[in-house]
Amino acid sequence: MIERIYSRQEVDQLKAGRALVLYGPRRAGKTFLIENILKTCSGKIFTGVGEDRDIQAVLESESVEKIKSLFSFYDIVFIDEAQQIRDVGTGLKLLVDHCKNTKLIATGSSSFELSEKVGEPLTGRKKQHILYPVSIKELSAQLGPMAIKQKLENLLIFGMYPEILEAESVEEKKELLIELRDSYLLRDILKFENLKNPRKLTQLLSLLAFQVGKEVSFTEIGQKLEMSKNTVSRYIELLEKSFVIQRISGYAKNLRNEITKSCRFYFLDIGIRNAVINNFNNLELRNDTGELWENFLFMERIKANHYSKRYLNTYFWRTYSGQEIDLVEDTADGLFAFEFKWSPKKKPKAPTAWAKHYPDAGYKIVHQNNFLEFCT
Repeated sequence: MIERIYSRQEVDQLKAGRALVLYGPRRAGKTFLIENILKTCSGKIFTGVGEDRDIQAVLESESVEKIKSLFSFYDIVFIDEAQQIRDVGTGLKLLVDHCKNTKLIATGSSSFELSEKVGEPLTGRKKQHILYPVSIKELSAQLGPMAIKQKLENLLIFGMYPEILEAESVEEKKELLIELRDSYLLRDILKFENLKNPRKLTQLLSLLAFQVGKEVSFTEIGQKLEMSKNTVSRYIELLEKSFVIQRISGYAKNLRNEITKSCRFYFLDIGIRNAVINNFNNLELRNDTGELWENFLFMERIKANHYSKRYLNTYFWRTYSGQEIDLVEDTADGLFAFEFKWSPKKKPKAPTAWAKHYPDAGYKIVHQNNFLEFCT
């Protein structure tokens, strides 16, 4: 079992009459994590799922008397897949407000159904976290750096979902990823948005998979898929909010030659990206190793920053003349630029336009020999 970054401490530090909201991709381990934490907690505990009609009826009723009479008995209430409850934020707010001695834990796999609806009603009453697929930070703490280096190619092909990491054979990993792709990946989008043409959504995802690390034109994608630019934008937003892809924008200080209006997209898990394009070949047989490496490092840095509570803004940087940097972090301590290279360079040197306009920024090339520090 892989030990995750969040532990019982999160629940112990949660005050009664407050909520812990944990959301993230399906099958990332949210339910398993909370259930294991609750096994070590004392007191009266209720565990339920948002699909349960009895729970839906109570929390959707907006009846203080009903909610208080049924939930105030418990020290901890855990509602899994809470996004299944209509107007879930209001129901959870009433539970928190009127069950003063109860700690509430809610999990969900759709930020557009959980985070946004819970956010305003529970303002000042909640702690909110994302649980990503397993991170290098978590894996290296358990296995050590040498084991990570030995597993690196496997991680770039099959990704970091808990069940994929624990699968014993390559064939089992492939089967699980295909199942994730076909049965779970788009479930929330299709269910909650009632999309009329899910095939277009799958085709869009495939196009994005081949454009990892490149600027994406909504107009161009729309032409290929015979969709409007606005529809492409809406579908991409849904893919972001269901934790399938992550957007990154261009960095600039209004210099004429810098690209700012376009954006790039990365998959939250590189194994899912490979499943979308049906390519599980070894690196020696692939022509996209650079893209895999870039996606992998970008997301591992996002995870590490989130779990370490490093508050910053992330961008890519590119000029119209073609000079570019894969990742720029704008922090309280200044700008830091990172280039992702599969093979180490002997003499790392920043692009001339970057060095000229941002002479005080840090610059580093991340490669196979130094990526562990970058990812933790």
